Amino acid sequence: MTDPIELIPLDAIDPVAILRDRTGYDAEPLEELKRSIASHGLRQPIEVFRLPEPRAGMTHGLISGSRRLAAFRAFLDAGDTAFAAIPAFVRPARDTAATLVAMVEENAIRARISPWEQALVAVLARENGTFPTLDAAVDALYPSFNRDRRRRIRTVASIVDELDGHLATPEKLSQNQLLRLAAAVARGYAPLMQHALRESRSREPDAQWRLLQAILLESETPSIPAPSTTGGTRGRPRRFYRLPAPRRIAVRRERTPEGWNLRFTGRDATGELIDRIFDELERMFAPGLWE
Repeated sequence: MTDPIELIPLDAIDPVAILRDRTGYDAEPLEELKRSIASHGLRQPIEVFRLPEPRAGMTHGLISGSRRLAAFRAFLDAGDTAFAAIPAFVRPARDTAATLVAMVEENAIRARISPWEQALVAVLARENGTFPTLDAAVDALYPSFNRDRRRRIRTVASIVDELDGHLATPEKLSQNQLLRLAAAVARGYAPLMQHALRESRSREPDAQWRLLQAILLESETPSIPAPSTTGGTRGRPRRFYRLPAPRRIAVRRERTPEGWNLRFTGRDATGELIDRIFDELERMFAPGLWE
């Protein structure tokens, strides 16, 4: 028997009753969906399940159709009360793991979920105890994926563990970019990437990627050992030099195709301080000093 379709008020639907594998919406596809709904109506109802206990006035949890629900909410926010409720298949209540698997399977067919988002939902499902391990989460959430695709999700998950919250729009990174970052994480460069992103004043994705590329190049150069964020150890080049408090500055060297850069970050990396540093460098390289 087909599950019933009900017209459910938007404010009765909890969009995050279960973990989601989508971290945001691209504006253009969402606008295309809104135009389609405005012209032809909703072609495919969303899927929900009844919550065991209502909370904050919400009686149903969303399984699939988050973009369709977002489109209806946008129409309602614009004052069109015809979109105050949405057609929905009401599915039988299942355990959390089964509901999460159903959502991921539906989105794998219908939506363009990025590699980062695929890995993120597996990591979160492990962290909240839905699955005991990352391997169990990946195997359960992506049973139709071949072994290589599941292996890549596990690889990207290593970046989620280290860089989630540091990157502005990680879902926009390509799989190749993510695999380069994962390789750097495996070589011990995660603390360095975290520090660089944390100290950077820019949250623009392109600027963040340019910042990370210098670290990736260093990590991919076999002759350069992994960095030390504690000031270096015997036999290992120093990567950071931190001035004593109250100075808030970190200095690190970066390998580039043309040679080396020195990067100064932190609140005290002012023009006055940089001028003093360059004065000292000029003194160091004055003619005759090294003769």
